[in-house]
Formats: sequence, structure tokens, C-alpha cells
Amino acid sequence: MPWFDLSERELATYRTTTAEPEQFDSWWKVRLDEARAAALPPVLTPYAADAYGPLPVWDVEFSGYGGDRVRGWYIRPAGSGVAALPTVVSYIGYGGGRGLPSEHVLLPAAGYAVFVMDTRGQGGRWTLGATPDSGFAGPEHPGVMTRGIASPETYYVTRLMVDAARAVEVAASLDGVDPTRLAVSGGSQGGGLALAAAALNGDAVKVCHADIPFLCDFQRAITITDAEPYGEISQFLAQHVDLIPQALDTLRYVDGALLSRRITATSLLSVALMDEICPPSTVYAAYNEITAPKELAVFPFTGHTTPRVHDERKLRHLRAHL
Repeated sequence: MPWFDLSERELATYRTTTAEPEQFDSWWKVRLDEARAAALPPVLTPYAADAYGPLPVWDVEFSGYGGDRVRGWYIRPAGSGVAALPTVVSYIGYGGGRGLPSEHVLLPAAGYAVFVMDTRGQGGRWTLGATPDSGFAGPEHPGVMTRGIASPETYYVTRLMVDAARAVEVAASLDGVDPTRLAVSGGSQGGGLALAAAALNGDAVKVCHADIPFLCDFQRAITITDAEPYGEISQFLAQHVDLIPQALDTLRYVDGALLSRRITATSLLSVALMDEICPPSTVYAAYNEITAPKELAVFPFTGHTTPRVHDERKLRHLRAHL
């Protein structure tokens, strides 16, 4: 895929033109306060010691949006005992769920605890999921990007971002987690959730890693790419023309570019200049709004992925800042 978006010079200064909703912060505070009020204590169950041996793994259940129970994994380095460790809260790409613990062992191998959040209503496209989505009525395109899109209060992504913020709070409360050394991390949808979680948790998050993040600058994204998942929204609105104003308003509330203005964590983002799924300008839209210390890894000849060498850059970034 050749370069199709803005030039590198234009990308460096590109800013979203989407206006923030009025009372944006107070709107999100209500959503989070409601989730906290409905929350029950997390439940951790030791998992498959016969498979993982000295690697400590727990199957986690915690309260997310509206008190809905969300699944996850808590994995610690072998031999770490009860030491309070720096911990990374990890989010999953679109269509996937938490998968199996074996998919998340790099960070424990490098000395970090990891808390993996399952993705409600997803899983099965390329890895396993275990969390249902609470139901909301209304028309929707196949997939989840238009579920409840007529209102920010009923929108699927609102629920998902509340889950992501709650995952940080829950991870901070666990035995063996140093709550002063928390990071968030993910790619694509997971990258968008990492940005949202860093924004919504403020100073509680010290490091944010967001690779080729989805969920950013929606109103540009749905006009310059027809690749899914953004394409789900444009295809839906091609038919439901009566819902266009409400849908565009809803998307402002969950826009990662607007949320990124609230990030205080030291951040490392990545962007791929041949990415049709998460167009480069939408990633720059988020990156350019972050005022905290930040770095951007730019991959000129890469599509919707990151080269393997980037994993080592992220590990070095954690060592330096967490």
C-alpha cells in the first residue's frame, strides 16, 4: 500500500478539528463513578499450574462498566514471590479477547507483572474471549463499532473505555502490584484503550504505550478509509442517514485524540505510514495532543502492524521510565 494520507511534514503538525463536547470531563466522571459504585471485589483464581509450573497465573474477574463482570489474566514473573512489582495493564486488538496466558508471557519474562483485560463482546476472530457485552437495543452493523451509537451513554466504546479505566484501578489494588509503577499498553484497539485509560486515570498511570492506535480522530478516520473497523461506521451511516448527527456527536465522547489531552504519563506511540486501518493522521491527531513527555516511532513502509524490533524499544522505554 503506498502512502495515501497527509505528507510527513503535514502529519507532524496535524491537529484534529473535532470539537470537545461541553462538560467532557464531568461526563466521563459520571460514567466512572457509576462503575465504581456498582463494583464488587475482584476474584482471582489460580490457573493451570500443571501447565505453567513456576509461572504464577490467575484467572481474574473484576467489575467494569455498570458493574458488569469482566475477565482477565494476572501473570507474575516466576520466582517473584510477593514482591511489589511494576505492572503493565494490557489491552487487546479488535476482534480478539484475552486469549491464553501463554500469549502474554514476554513481560513477566522481563520482570514485570501483567494484568490483561478481556474485551467485552469480542474474541474469536483471532484469539479467545470470555466476557459478554451487556445488551442495548437498536440497529447495528456486524461488528461492535455501531452498537448503541445513537447516544454516548449507550455506545459500546463507552463501556469498553470504562472497563479499561477500571482495569487500571483494579490492577493497582492487587497484592504484588506497586501502584506507583503502573503502565498501560496495547496495539490498534488496545492502543486506543491504552490512551483512554491513561487519560481517565491521570497520574496513576506512569507510562503509556500505544501502538498504531485505533479509536482516534473518528470523524476524519471514517471519511478517509473504508477499511474495517472504521468502515463499519461509514457503511452503517450510508444507510442510517437519520442517525448521522447523533452518531458524529457520540464519537466525540470516545475520541482518543480528545482524551489524549488529559494524559500525564510518559508516552511511547507508534505509527505506520502505510496503515489503511488506522490512518497515520489519526495517530498523529492523538500524539500531537499529548503534552506530557512523549516519543513517536514512525514506520514508513509498514501497514497495520509494528516491526518486531519495536518490542525491544518498548522494553527499554519501560526500563527507563517505570
